Amino acid sequence: MSKETKKTEEFFSLRKAATYGVGQFSDTIASQMFTFLIFTFYYAVVGLDVTYITIGFIIWAIWNALNDPLLGALSDRTRTKWGRRKPYIIVAFIPLCVIMIFLWTPVLTTDITKFIYFLFIIILWEFFYTMYDLNYASLFPEMFLKLSDRAKANTIKQIFTVLGLIFAFIMPTFFIPELANPIYIAEYSYAGIFMCICIAIGAIILIKFGIRERIEFSDDYKKAPSLLKSLKVSMKNKGFRTFIIANLGHWFVVGMLPTIVPLYGLFVLNESNSTILGLLLGVTFISAAIFVFFWRWVVVKVGVKKGLMMSMTTFIITLLPFMFISDVITAFIAFFLVGIGLAGDILYVDLVLAAVIDEDELTTGIRREGGYYGINALITKLSTILIFLTISIVFTSVGWAVFDPLGTTEQTIFGLRSLMFIFPAIALCIGIVSMSRFPITKEKYEQIKLEADKLHKEKLEKHISV
Repeated sequence: MSKETKKTEEFFSLRKAATYGVGQFSDTIASQMFTFLIFTFYYAVVGLDVTYITIGFIIWAIWNALNDPLLGALSDRTRTKWGRRKPYIIVAFIPLCVIMIFLWTPVLTTDITKFIYFLFIIILWEFFYTMYDLNYASLFPEMFLKLSDRAKANTIKQIFTVLGLIFAFIMPTFFIPELANPIYIAEYSYAGIFMCICIAIGAIILIKFGIRERIEFSDDYKKAPSLLKSLKVSMKNKGFRTFIIANLGHWFVVGMLPTIVPLYGLFVLNESNSTILGLLLGVTFISAAIFVFFWRWVVVKVGVKKGLMMSMTTFIITLLPFMFISDVITAFIAFFLVGIGLAGDILYVDLVLAAVIDEDELTTGIRREGGYYGINALITKLSTILIFLTISIVFTSVGWAVFDPLGTTEQTIFGLRSLMFIFPAIALCIGIVSMSRFPITKEKYEQIKLEADKLHKEKLEKHISV
């Protein structure tokens, strides 16, 4: 066996998984600080009408319909001496860090100028975040080829996810005493500066130590399809179609909860201390970090299809208390329980998509992580539109189109409760139904891996012989 062949068959490396996984820390801080605070900041602090915010995110999503798949297809068709993915990560992370500051420094004149600034900065943020996130995520199925290795590596990756979530939800509250109070607008920019530094540290470690692209896939760029063909081929894949519906439901919930928690905590739990609200979300993700090991055991036993369906069902059950709780003590218990279901979802999403990509490689002969993750990123962004459309409909129906802290009614309280449970439960139910039609069972996946291993050896030998 050649030296090159041995290099592609190394045992699972904790160091490799950890240095790759730290990139998720930066990714999560960037995405979740945006998710957690962008609505509350522009709605309650800047004073932008919820209708303007919704319109902004609809335009943002139209932009993503081109941006995300285009970046994915471009990544698949790239060849440099540094690989296909690494150059994009290097280019993206510095602008992303800088924009994390400018997100929280709006132009405060008329509603129109506020809206224009809001729209411009979220589109700019999205472009560089997608460039980083898509290429980072695309490395995962390639670097870790076996299900057992993926389960281990993804456990480590999700631990960094949890750490990033805790940072994103708790650290800003040390700078911002009250999240919905306009007098603390400057403190948002201070929090952005701190998060900018944290993102840069994780990204530098990833770039320096955590990226490894396999030589057996180095010629796949030659056969990578164009953007339109990539879209067509991907959407013909039944496994991918069923997955993206389930993933849309997953991201709807993961995006809705942190978006609503600042207002839910203030008006339902009667808690104005921003640090306490951040700690509530922090408890959820500490719980998720604990239970991710349980779900890793489950996936080995039942496979990714059944595992994701089980975790989504658990997620629904653990969200139910949000319809009834009204104080901080019980809220801490409820948020801890939510982490049980969340842990399975965040673990399985990457594993399911990796299985889809493995199956696709057997059909097309090439690995198209960029194309799949690009389309998946678009679907994820569509969940943001659904989130803000839902919020807009609910808030408008209860008389809260413009933020009014003194205008809270029973209808307002029920609206906030429904956004924490009823709508997320509906999204998760749709996801469960869709995953029930997912064609890759545990047994089929094992067969796919046997055939894929054979194909990878053929690719390697062909590459070495050239």
